[in-house]
Amino acid sequence: MAVRRLAPEAIQPASFAFDAENLAWAKTVIARYPEGRQASAVIPLLWRAQEQHQYWLPKAAIEYVADMLGMAYIRVLEVATFYTMYNLEPVGRFFVQLCGTTPCRLRGADDLVKVCESRIGDQRHVTANGDFSWLEVECLGACCNAPMVQINNDYYEDLTAESFGKLLDDLAAGRPVKKGSQIGRTTSEPVGELTSLTDASLYDGSVVGAWRKRFDEEAAKAAAAADQAQAAEAKPAPQEAAAPIAVAPKRTRKKADKADPAKD
Repeated sequence: MAVRRLAPEAIQPASFAFDAENLAWAKTVIARYPEGRQASAVIPLLWRAQEQHQYWLPKAAIEYVADMLGMAYIRVLEVATFYTMYNLEPVGRFFVQLCGTTPCRLRGADDLVKVCESRIGDQRHVTANGDFSWLEVECLGACCNAPMVQINNDYYEDLTAESFGKLLDDLAAGRPVKKGSQIGRTTSEPVGELTSLTDASLYDGSVVGAWRKRFDEEAAKAAAAADQAQAAEAKPAPQEAAAPIAVAPKRTRKKADKADPAKD
């Protein structure tokens, strides 16, 4: 990871403060955290400061947020220089972040790089009219829709050199632009016709699909079993009959059939 430093002192503003709207918002965010834990709000406050200051974060804004949260300047500087979502130097009104990782490269990101170099210039260079600057970044998580770029807060996907050039023209001229896929597909659906899950019997026409019925049936069975178990517990157990008391037979003395020989 490259070392990230603040912009030169010559272009740093003398001061920074939230406007009334952002100040009210910041106080609301800080109030979400218990006393002594206000530092947890540092990331969103820095982000809002960057948005207010033409999408880059000056030293004065970092110190302003630190004072607001009762943090040492160095602690907030550590956050601002670690996360690449914070721009530490001026960027164009339209800041182009171009994904240069493998999926986008395989799908034509090199052509988009050439457009940026010819239309904007080197990376981090801001055009003379202040409209554009660009930077190659790591994966932006839209690999299925490669190649793509992020411009300010929005994604533009399925680009070609031609469609990307037109996108830049439209942004510069203030014309409306289409966010997301530039070839008309919705989210990350496959290009062209479906090649998998094409069996209509797998679906019942709903958004969720027929497989949901299986879960409903299993839930109904579980509920019925629970009702039966509850009913069985509530039913009193039958009383057992008392066992008969065993009476020992009387012992009788047998009379001798013959006379006692001792008496003869």
